[in-house]
Amino acid sequence: MYKRYKWIVPATFLFLPVTVYLAFVIIPTLNSLFYSFTDWAGYGADFDLIWLDNFARIFTDRLFSNAIKNTATWLALAMSVPTLAGLCLALALQGKNAVNTAYKSLFYLPIALSPIIVGIIWVWIYSPQLGIVNLTLKAIGQEHLARAWLANPDTALIAVFVAWAWQQTGLNMVIFLAGLTSVPVPLVEAARVDGANYWQTLRRVTIPMLRPATVVVMALTAINALKSFEVIWVMTKGGPFNSSDTLAVFMYSESFRKYKMGYGSSIAVVLFLMTLIIIVLYFRQTAAAEELYD
Repeated sequence: MYKRYKWIVPATFLFLPVTVYLAFVIIPTLNSLFYSFTDWAGYGADFDLIWLDNFARIFTDRLFSNAIKNTATWLALAMSVPTLAGLCLALALQGKNAVNTAYKSLFYLPIALSPIIVGIIWVWIYSPQLGIVNLTLKAIGQEHLARAWLANPDTALIAVFVAWAWQQTGLNMVIFLAGLTSVPVPLVEAARVDGANYWQTLRRVTIPMLRPATVVVMALTAINALKSFEVIWVMTKGGPFNSSDTLAVFMYSESFRKYKMGYGSSIAVVLFLMTLIIIVLYFRQTAAAEELYD
């Protein structure tokens, strides 16, 4: 009798989380997909089915092309800058002592902050008159480099990215630190006994053994980069002149500022598909790494 009804216990415990997941993830996702085929404004109950017109418009929208270009630039920078910075910090702070622990806490602190707080902090840092960036440039005699970083179309995107990377680097550092604990110490010592210097050991032993951690870092960084919104919105709102407009910001602007929820939903679908591709690649790389180390 017990064996026949043993599914009741796990089903009972799964009911609440599955219900919450359906209510706050699956159903909204399906709603967004449905509205991407409509001209719904985001309020009221009146809308018409226009099927693929929103997606056809995407390919001719200059602002969408601009958002794609900015997102590609952001993603390329995200896959390199905070990843390499996190790896370097992990290698420098992998020892267990009071100084390293203090530095680990210091570098991890930004990831514990809200992205909105991070944005506000960096708005102060980039302030044309009182910001630490311009004050430092003036202090070292480089006044000609000082500028309104967030108001300049040539520097806005990079300036906002620096703030985002500052927060993201701490998470990457922690993941790489966890990965370094799995590197066999005898293997490193054997390489050094054979005459390999630090850089040769790092390139031939440590880095290859960090492949699982690297896959996790790259996947999380890519996903976080694609959905990054709060920092950009607080610092520039996608401006000036759409120079820092990424897909996430463009989707929000079209949906909630211009009241084109149907078109915004189609942009959300595109963003979802891009994220889904990265997730699929992540699971494939994870499976390959598991086969390698089995």
